Amino acid sequence: MNKFEYTVTPEQAGNRIDKVLSEVQDDWSRSQIQSWIKDKIVLLKDSPVKSNYKCAAGDVIEIDIPEPEVLDVVPEEMNLDIVYEDSDVLVVNKPRGMVVHPAPGHYSGTLVNGLMAHCKDLSGINGVLRPGIVHRIDKDTSGLLMVAKNDMAHESLVNQLKAKTTTRVYKAIVHGVMQHDQGTIDAPIGRDKSDRQKMTVTDENSRDAVTHFNVIKRFANYTFVECQLETGRTHQIRVHMKYIGFPLAGDPKYGPSKTLTIDGQALHAETLGFDHPRTGEYMEFKREIPADMNELLDLLEKRS
Repeated sequence: MNKFEYTVTPEQAGNRIDKVLSEVQDDWSRSQIQSWIKDKIVLLKDSPVKSNYKCAAGDVIEIDIPEPEVLDVVPEEMNLDIVYEDSDVLVVNKPRGMVVHPAPGHYSGTLVNGLMAHCKDLSGINGVLRPGIVHRIDKDTSGLLMVAKNDMAHESLVNQLKAKTTTRVYKAIVHGVMQHDQGTIDAPIGRDKSDRQKMTVTDENSRDAVTHFNVIKRFANYTFVECQLETGRTHQIRVHMKYIGFPLAGDPKYGPSKTLTIDGQALHAETLGFDHPRTGEYMEFKREIPADMNELLDLLEKRS
């Protein structure tokens, strides 16, 4: 068991305990926290807490986090695009269409399956089915991911994400012609109440989300943009660009049905930077947009 302890701040008073904990720990979902509450390992004054408990300032929450379950994921040999690797971290360029970690319906062919065959020594901090995964990108988004090869590296990288000191720059093709050369979208993101498979901009049960954007090139009816993440919420760029009226081309969940021909959203995680967990040295990596996005840009250039 790993012991976790947290003292509720005055600003968090009145919020449900699962909401408070999910805001404190980015890699804990509210469903995971509710599962721990059900298992009676989330404690207040040495007593199990109820799932609907609303926190008071000064509450000391304790959790005996269970050890990661034995992984039942089969390593699969894959031709992974490894951008960088040492004994602590690995940076991989994920292709569009690949799921990052196993989940119902995707127990094989995932990046984790390939990573397990590649290096055998991923961190176990995230528990069953998610070894080494510090952050993720959507199945139909391509680009760079950092992977932890031990628990020390995992904790360091997660803390850097929370402190907003990592560099994460994406390239995207969006519907519409953006008039502003640059801007910042500061709008909280939470689960869409009408469709639990979607995220949306909302003040209810949401978390802060900030995306900075710069226009690279304008075309007839489309714009090529660069987006830099300050936070890393689920579907953040996709939700934010839709929110300001410029949904991503090809996005099956948030975009229009009439769009450019591409297998998934035209979004690529191009640049990734972080401080090395052991040496503290800042490292930055870049992988140019994939061929399918280049082909779309060529097509838009010809149409303009």
